Amino acid sequence: MKKQPATLVLEDGTHFAGFAFGALGTAVGEAVFNTSMSGYQEILTDPSYHGQLVCMTYPHIGNYGVNTEDPESARPWAAGLIVREAATAASNWRANSDLDHYLEEHGIVAIREIDTRALTRHLRERGAMRGAISSEIHDPARLREQLDALPAMQGRDLVREVTCAAPYAWDEPLQADWYAAYPGSPTALAGKPLHLVVIDCGVKANILRWTVSLGFHATVVPAFTAAEAILQQRPDAVLVSNGPGDPEPVDYVIATLRDLIGKTPIFGICLGHQLLGLALGGQTFKLKFGHHGSNHPIKHVQTGKIEITAQNHGFAVEPESLDAAEVELTHINLNDQTLEGFRHKGLPIFSVQYHPEASPGPHDSGYLFEELQRMVRTG
Repeated sequence: MKKQPATLVLEDGTHFAGFAFGALGTAVGEAVFNTSMSGYQEILTDPSYHGQLVCMTYPHIGNYGVNTEDPESARPWAAGLIVREAATAASNWRANSDLDHYLEEHGIVAIREIDTRALTRHLRERGAMRGAISSEIHDPARLREQLDALPAMQGRDLVREVTCAAPYAWDEPLQADWYAAYPGSPTALAGKPLHLVVIDCGVKANILRWTVSLGFHATVVPAFTAAEAILQQRPDAVLVSNGPGDPEPVDYVIATLRDLIGKTPIFGICLGHQLLGLALGGQTFKLKFGHHGSNHPIKHVQTGKIEITAQNHGFAVEPESLDAAEVELTHINLNDQTLEGFRHKGLPIFSVQYHPEASPGPHDSGYLFEELQRMVRTG
């Protein structure tokens, strides 16, 4: 592994010295921390992390390497990676490569051997902020100059940069040997296949696999697809996916959802949840340091049950902004009481802020895909 020095600088002047791994160079983005103990390959390839420097709070990253089965998209989207200790060798029978070479291959700049606990505490206290990682510039003042040209996350439309260029079909299900041993595994109901149109704001592959395993045929369309073109495909339901950045500038998806409401069942996940909230007349706000990790406790308001969930978002829907006569709040975050889910009282529309396709519970939230299935089957 490289012994080349590297530097991390935040926009408030805080800086850390460490060593480079992955690609050499300079990367800028919004610095956030993720509390997951594993899943770094899924995190790196989740389009929701586009434009972000991800600090892993777990101190030892890379020990099981990377493989060809776990990516959530075709490439890593994170702007950079920050770790305490990077494993020097991959030790897992599924590994096709180690993390260092994987990052280098995809041009992702990373830094190791810094105090990630101190960085995490700083981001918790001061909030997520712009940062730069560099193995070629070590003067903090010069790196801060590069941050001046980087726009803040609030107000940026990043969906246009991650959405697909053209529609495509998806028919790959979950691997049967992966989920069959767990209670609550997805089961496709008898009957004709259901057609699901997925508005791609940065969709994760496992979302698509879950829907296929439940009997849907998925057609993924670019985020800028108009409602009329979606309805021409005669969908049984529409799913608006996760994605990066601020939901408010993504006005073209909000307009599409407003035109779809009342014409087809709709399910929103993460950014899709926020976009649905805006389409229904609500408002969103930026969280101080966001929710990034696989250990967030969520309460289902109606049942009182607790779900352990995976999350990645820096914005949230303001619950008081939704019309209580039309919208019922369904899920609440137990860490900070922010809104994690809602449902329309009169129309087949519901959404969650977290990622039900992920498996920290391991299947606490998979029922939401079955709820979509039942909603479509029963009308």
